[in-house]
Amino acid sequence: MMYFDFHTHAFIDALAERAMISLKHTAEISEKADIREISPCTDGTISGLKKIMKKCGINKSMILPVATKPSQQMTINNWAAEVMDDSIYSCGTVHPDADDIFQELKRIKSLGLYGIKFHSEYQHFRPDEERMIPVYRKIAELGLFAVFHGGWDPLSSTEILATPKSFANIAKKVPELMIIAAHLGGMLLFDDVEKYIAGKFDNIYLDTGMLSGYISKEQMFRIIKNHGADRVLFGSDAPWDNPQNEIDLINSLPLDSEEKEKIFYKNAEELLEKG
Repeated sequence: MMYFDFHTHAFIDALAERAMISLKHTAEISEKADIREISPCTDGTISGLKKIMKKCGINKSMILPVATKPSQQMTINNWAAEVMDDSIYSCGTVHPDADDIFQELKRIKSLGLYGIKFHSEYQHFRPDEERMIPVYRKIAELGLFAVFHGGWDPLSSTEILATPKSFANIAKKVPELMIIAAHLGGMLLFDDVEKYIAGKFDNIYLDTGMLSGYISKEQMFRIIKNHGADRVLFGSDAPWDNPQNEIDLINSLPLDSEEKEKIFYKNAEELLEKG
């Protein structure tokens, strides 16, 4: 079986150690909230990602960088383009508050990056804010896709910003935009995924990032069957979960071999061909 992990993270070598310490501290919040322990499986570098890929037999990975400040866009996107090779693919990132967001979107396309990653908890916005609709239309016009963190995050306050309903609102307003809603559409909001997303939109993909230990096999299988295996992408959220956990989880579901092939790599390859 081939594997394309469509949800991974890595950092510039010089910043990786500091970033991992900071994010591990954030992850400890989840442990205090009785969510399962989060233990990084890499050191946060590209070389570390490649090591876990080799260990798990993963052929390709998509890196999803996030600009937490507008000033970070250019540096992060330049790095993301530089690290790509035959096994490492990458999205770009823009910050919703950046004055030059449209110019940077065009530059991201020129760099050969594949999509745009948004993370509401780190970028402090709701995905379906009206000001973002022209941004999403531009992303679609450029032939890029948009990846959103979905649902709960250790940084989440009492209100979760990136909800399944917000993704449904975007899908309705910008039907030409290909949306990837991470964590099967909404970490710890899986009932809402079934209510608002599953089986309702052809332009929403769901990824399996870090689902091991967070969702029952019965509900995960039901969401995949209702939404369609051809709209689900294998993702691990490495380094925050070991990719082997998601591989084992997907293999434990009563999906047929064709459905598993689609989830593990075929859907990802077909999605990239559409760009």
